[in-house]
Amino acid sequence: MAYRGKRVYVTGADGFIGSHLTEALAAAGAKVTALAQYNSFDSAGWLDDLSPDLRAEITVQRGDIRDAAFMRRELEGHDVVFHLAALIAIPHSYVAAASYVDTNIHGTLNILEAVRQNGVGRMIHTSTSEVYGTAQVTPITEAHPLQGQSPYSATKIGADMLVESFARSFDSPVYILRPFNTYGPRQSERAVIPTVIRQALDPSCDAIRIGDDRPKRDFNYVGDTVDAFLALGVSDNAPRGRALNTGTGVAVAVAEVVAAIRELTGTNKPVITEAGRQRPAESEVMLLLAASDALQTATLCFEVLNHLSGLCIPLIPPLPLRCLLLLYCCELHP
Repeated sequence: MAYRGKRVYVTGADGFIGSHLTEALAAAGAKVTALAQYNSFDSAGWLDDLSPDLRAEITVQRGDIRDAAFMRRELEGHDVVFHLAALIAIPHSYVAAASYVDTNIHGTLNILEAVRQNGVGRMIHTSTSEVYGTAQVTPITEAHPLQGQSPYSATKIGADMLVESFARSFDSPVYILRPFNTYGPRQSERAVIPTVIRQALDPSCDAIRIGDDRPKRDFNYVGDTVDAFLALGVSDNAPRGRALNTGTGVAVAVAEVVAAIRELTGTNKPVITEAGRQRPAESEVMLLLAASDALQTATLCFEVLNHLSGLCIPLIPPLPLRCLLLLYCCELHP
């Protein structure tokens, strides 16, 4: 594998996608340092749930990307940096916007400066489909206008522009992956799919309570998102400083997801939409649908470990949402 023996640093490794990416890198033979945000509980987030054998292969570091001096010391001698650390909860960004600026913008700047000063070979920065806002045209290519429909998305736009500026100003080897909505094991219940599955299976819940069921999203299984990170991390064809979408090219309404989960779990609980779970009207993103042609072109020849079959195959379109929802439900409730 292309990562064997490489020194790889992952920020946000204690989180949902970051922990899966850390697992995959370690399995590929990389020498992984996994950054978990420091806390007084001595917790490394989802890294604490990794198998003892795999955990022993990973160097877990606790710290904070907002500390510039710390990041400069940390990134010395590394070949690749995957930058996933961010504040991501959209509802909290409405009430604590400054903390999102500190982490998502200033934190990213600290990573960029550390990469440049240490001569790191490559940095992959994590964007989000939220930067597009409600689709003006579909499918959404990387040329689609950026729209800050929440403080969260505005800070991610700012971070993306910083990455682009370092590529243009300093020829820094920095790249941007823009995942559309990712779901799967370890995702928190702030996201629609895990909260609906939990409410469907939990006997203490008499109904399934959600926000607006009209928005359509391009849902991606976490294993496919990780494959995209791995592919971009070694691609010789990717453009520096430019975002590359990763998505399925299929948009599914929240109402359709809820209906599929109700059917797969065999529940007849009523579905209740609650105003308190909804975004402000002008902030809600109603449609996201990815065009991933640019990523496919940039990573055409890279082979990845398929998360379902265990076979080495070219990067391919993912399985349909319904199939992966079934696997996810079975994992949560065997």
